[in-house]
Amino acid sequence: MASSSTKVSMKLLIDTKNEKVLFAEASKAVVDFLLNLLCLPIGTVVKLLSSNGMVGSLGNLYQSVENLNQNYMLPNQTKDVLLNPKAQISSTEISGFLTQNDVNDKGDNTHGTKLYMCPNRCNYQVAYDKQHGCNCGNYYRTEVAYVGKKVAENNASTNIKSGFVKDVVTFMVMDDLVIQPMSTISSITLLNTFNVKEIGTLQEKVVEMGMEEGIKLLKASLQSKMVLTSVFIKKTK
Repeated sequence: MASSSTKVSMKLLIDTKNEKVLFAEASKAVVDFLLNLLCLPIGTVVKLLSSNGMVGSLGNLYQSVENLNQNYMLPNQTKDVLLNPKAQISSTEISGFLTQNDVNDKGDNTHGTKLYMCPNRCNYQVAYDKQHGCNCGNYYRTEVAYVGKKVAENNASTNIKSGFVKDVVTFMVMDDLVIQPMSTISSITLLNTFNVKEIGTLQEKVVEMGMEEGIKLLKASLQSKMVLTSVFIKKTK
């Protein structure tokens, strides 16, 4: 997994006259990161945005679970399932965006998997989480050994660390996050679509995207059709 300071870059084509991003020239790393947003559980989205101006009432719902005493939860449930949900799959070069999957990368493998059982060995059931509650009132805190190899893995998560798209083409990301392969013809067509009359008003700008920008982009994607513009151009507005 990349370090927490890892950033990916992309080149913006900006209409300086209207202060608007027309589109961005993006690499596989950028596109993989954007597609990774679709893998985020809603609980993770709320957690990421809660300290960055979460809009609506989901933030209140999340806070309610945080404040709820564990004693009110069913014995076989923990608040962590709601507060720190695990994405089924993830692939991003921006480390830290899916911190719960960093744990999976270390623990959910054939050599490092840890399993836990109730001290009373109730039904001889095991769990990955040692905070998992048992019907008898205890928690699954007794560690048991994992032997053998995994029989099969979820096809969706196989080789997911390699990302989602191929690394043979450059992609075009529109201001509203529409993504498509980039070509000279499509670029010219887009300029006509945007009704750009003065080429001199266009400016190229390379921007970097890390954890901070990723959270801003996530928030903007839920509120606006001008995502790239709001994050990288009109930051103070």
